[in-house]
Amino acid sequence: MNPPPQDLPGRLIAVEGLDGSGKSTQIYLVKRWLELEGYKVFFTEWNSSLLVRSATRKGKKRQLLTPTTFALIHCTDFADRYEREILPLLSAGHVVLADRYIYTAFARDASRGCDREWIRSLYGYARHPDLTFFFDVPLETALNRILDGRPRLKYYEAGMDLGLAQDEYQSFRLFQGRIYQEYLSMAPEFNFIRIDSDRSPEVMHREVRQVISQRIDLPAYRWRSRNP
Repeated sequence: MNPPPQDLPGRLIAVEGLDGSGKSTQIYLVKRWLELEGYKVFFTEWNSSLLVRSATRKGKKRQLLTPTTFALIHCTDFADRYEREILPLLSAGHVVLADRYIYTAFARDASRGCDREWIRSLYGYARHPDLTFFFDVPLETALNRILDGRPRLKYYEAGMDLGLAQDEYQSFRLFQGRIYQEYLSMAPEFNFIRIDSDRSPEVMHREVRQVISQRIDLPAYRWRSRNP
């Protein structure tokens, strides 16, 4: 297998963290900021490939997905988006923003009991981001944000397939706790940039902007006018 291409002209920025950490809100704000400033931006999100969406939906509805099947489906989804979207846009010199990246698979699949080295080998073709923001929030805060006003959790979302607890809310807490520990263990290895998410979105966004501006030569990614 050839090594992942790290020397492409574009730049890749990813956000990771628990559900309820505020990562999706922040990457959207980054997208709007860069677009308004006239930069070449592309956005992609986890589990959004049309190629496998139907199969994933059917498998979840019938509760047929094992941890291994889950891992392979998500890897297929990512591979399709990587080949069709992420890699071409990086090659074309865009700033690609990823709402969750391969580290989501590393954390979730390991929390489901899959072998960590096997999971990483599945994504061995993928380049690592230039910046990865880890939105770190206390587990209970994240849980409260997700559970507030929600009448019911989805079966796999709650980790009910793992047999952690009979109550879906308790299962969800235990499953999210596992995922959080996986993120913490990965943070130093992959140079995650920790963002304290137990703050207002405005404060977090100022910090995220500052890091991006300092570490990426943004003017190099501005759309060029055709006029002389």
